Amino acid sequence: MQVSVHTCPRALQRELTHVFRGTGVDLTGCLAVPTNQKAGTDLVNMGSDVDIEKDRLLNVFVDFAAWLCSTLREQGFWADYIDPCSGLPMLSGGNKVYSEVEGMQLLLQYQVMNAGMCRVLLHPTWGSHVYPASCFTTAPIEAVERVLEGKYHDEFAEQETAT
Repeated sequence: MQVSVHTCPRALQRELTHVFRGTGVDLTGCLAVPTNQKAGTDLVNMGSDVDIEKDRLLNVFVDFAAWLCSTLREQGFWADYIDPCSGLPMLSGGNKVYSEVEGMQLLLQYQVMNAGMCRVLLHPTWGSHVYPASCFTTAPIEAVERVLEGKYHDEFAEQETAT
């Protein structure tokens, strides 16, 4: 999973005030934590193999996002993540849809293509074999980086021990 941390541009902050309406949280200077996972199949296609792959990638993201948001909330910061299936916040409620494609385009400058009536994200290496999903937080960037570095250090150590 590719993970990065970005200060949200003002236009995105305005969008997020609608997405996370009713939270009472000041989103000025909030951070986006976009993630991208390489899919084993082209997600533009349809079929049971694509559905199975999307479910697998969804589960990986939800495990990660729930862990990240829980860890940041335990430290006293607001954090939430977007349900990749609906585009709605998972923890805060709300009925304004967040577009992962537009978010990745804005934050990472990824290209998009039209597939019928849908806009599809194009990862610079994986093309449309990508599953984008995002978290957001008011934590300072140093706190987010410290949490992420701890997780990846622990996972790497577990992998080294297992081999």
